[in-house]
Amino acid sequence: MQLMTLSEIRRAAQSGPVTGRVHVQVESATPKVTREQKPYCELGLADACDRMTLRVWSDHPNYKACGALTNESFIELTGDFVSSQFGLEATKWTMRPLTPQEKNDLLQGPAELRAKQNADWEFISNELAKINDPRLRTLCDAFIREFGERFRRTAAARKYHHARRGGLVEHTAQMMRLAKQIAPLYPQLNTDLLIAGILFHDCGKLWENALPENGFVMSYDELGELVGHISIGIEVVNTLWRKLSSETSEAWKQMSPASEDVRVHLLHLVASHHGEKALGSPVEPRTPEAMTLHYIDNLDARLEMFAAGYLTAKPLASRIFERVRPLPGNLVASLEKFQILVAPAKSHDELF
Repeated sequence: MQLMTLSEIRRAAQSGPVTGRVHVQVESATPKVTREQKPYCELGLADACDRMTLRVWSDHPNYKACGALTNESFIELTGDFVSSQFGLEATKWTMRPLTPQEKNDLLQGPAELRAKQNADWEFISNELAKINDPRLRTLCDAFIREFGERFRRTAAARKYHHARRGGLVEHTAQMMRLAKQIAPLYPQLNTDLLIAGILFHDCGKLWENALPENGFVMSYDELGELVGHISIGIEVVNTLWRKLSSETSEAWKQMSPASEDVRVHLLHLVASHHGEKALGSPVEPRTPEAMTLHYIDNLDARLEMFAAGYLTAKPLASRIFERVRPLPGNLVASLEKFQILVAPAKSHDELF
């Protein structure tokens, strides 16, 4: 029976029941009761890209075994999968623990995603190496050396966009690609500052959206809860900057613009990237680079929400899907790209 990811099963189940098997981590195993007081266990299951909820009723052969599962459990789920008003569901299913090799393969993610994230990471590294301002380039290098591995397993969000292991790498790389396309159209933009700001704008999520080395369960971090990723990002930039400037103070004094101006403008990009005080930014964008970063960030996040929504949202009608928050309304499929339809060649008899 074919081994599939949760996303592959979800897509296939939109066209009808699909039989398959999937490797997942147990995020949670919660005892519950129905309104009729019938007991069941609700399992939260996750792989590298997706999640599903499995309700295990008390008369199921695996009901007692599910009560012993924890978020350190990795299982293979085999059965028939269907898409319903409650989301993805499994029937006639069995489960077994994963072997250590299967667990390791699962943690690495699907080959296609792994290749994409590796390419994105290489792209980020190459763009940082192109920064002309040695202060910003040195700062970025120091951040990558100290926090690179943690960065590579961090999600860009807890729920709404790129909410998966390594999602922050995908989001950051795409933002840099957008910046490279936009910058030549607006020569007034300081591209060095913009690229550095993109790297650091969500760096506080290394604590707010931290994922462990050995799983897909995003824990809650006290620093992330009490301080938030924008404030943490500002602290990260300041801490690294002060350490580096103390080591290279004389050289940095000879550079233009003044090093203190560079630091403050970079901090502004981190502080203002949500765009509005009501959305968590302590200050609104007040420079071209800050405004550009804000809109690039918002564009990539929202287009990712559309892409994910088309795969997971409940269909309401042909080409119309249920709303995915925080998008403003029901999703409608994009207009297909223009193409010339080639008429079938006429047969010999039709020509005469």
